[in-house]
Amino acid sequence: MKSIALALLACLVWVSDLSAQAPFYKGKAARIIVGFSPGGTYDLWARVMAYYLVKHVPGNPAFIVQNMTGGGSMIAANYVYKVAKPDGLTLGLVTPALYVEQLVGRKEVQYDWGKFSFIGSPERTDRIFYMRADLGHKTIEDLRKAAEPPKCGATGAGTASYYWPQFLADTFGFKLNIVPGYKGAADVNLAIERGEMHCWGGTVQAFFGSEPGRTWHKTGFVRVLVQGGPKRDPRLPDVPTLGELMDRHKTGEVMRGLAKVLLGPDDLGRPLFGPPGVPADRVKILREAFMKIMTDPDRLTEARKKGMEPSPMSGAETEAMVKELLAQPPEVIQRVKKLMER
Repeated sequence: MKSIALALLACLVWVSDLSAQAPFYKGKAARIIVGFSPGGTYDLWARVMAYYLVKHVPGNPAFIVQNMTGGGSMIAANYVYKVAKPDGLTLGLVTPALYVEQLVGRKEVQYDWGKFSFIGSPERTDRIFYMRADLGHKTIEDLRKAAEPPKCGATGAGTASYYWPQFLADTFGFKLNIVPGYKGAADVNLAIERGEMHCWGGTVQAFFGSEPGRTWHKTGFVRVLVQGGPKRDPRLPDVPTLGELMDRHKTGEVMRGLAKVLLGPDDLGRPLFGPPGVPADRVKILREAFMKIMTDPDRLTEARKKGMEPSPMSGAETEAMVKELLAQPPEVIQRVKKLMER
């Protein structure tokens, strides 16, 4: 009997040992909360990452994409920060431009960008501003002569789709009627197609990485008037950069400094993150899986088919950049507040 008891005890220890060694994610389902409607670039990236995280996270958990729109993705950011459990099973993908909302102290903000558990960012982005070509405006300067302010759709008052066009208008002396409240870029593009809206402040990556941007570029349905990157994108060789326009118009240092703050989120790209307090070992697992995705040849092929060209940033790099962006002097924050109050 004693030998049987010892054998049973050994079996129990062995089973317990196996259980302890089993990956945390085995048999579990995780979510990626996307702050925009389906069809946009954030949604496309979320679905690509969800598909390949299954392959690279030990235990091969299911990853489900859930779209949670509203407030230019602020509702999703608030949800991940305040509601989601910090267990590594809920991740978020929202516009990093929301850090501007935090800087200016919006009452709707319930998150602290510096406390999210950052996993990484699949690409860095560059701003563009485009408009229906049939309005006849060929340059930024032409907008000064517009009989009526063109209507620009935006997802939320604190997002780049709002403050980027408004910054251009303030800097180069023209007027826009910016209409916030759209759920995502796809909704604004549909409104532009219908003639309800005329312009949009998006990114080069989204424009060439999804429809209708690629078709619009080929057909000339819209005209890109400015790009925010440090140099001209080879696909837009005739479109001036913001820096070139500022040099041409002898823009002062104050507005140039404001531009750096407002375009800072483009360097962050589309960061993937979890709530504050996710256990360090799970953050490590997710970060390592994310970087494996970024070098997965199958994933690279799929992303490029969709017109997306990865320029990944690790979770540690993303975290460091967020802290740098949040450390703005009071005078800069006041300038941002003034712009956002328009």
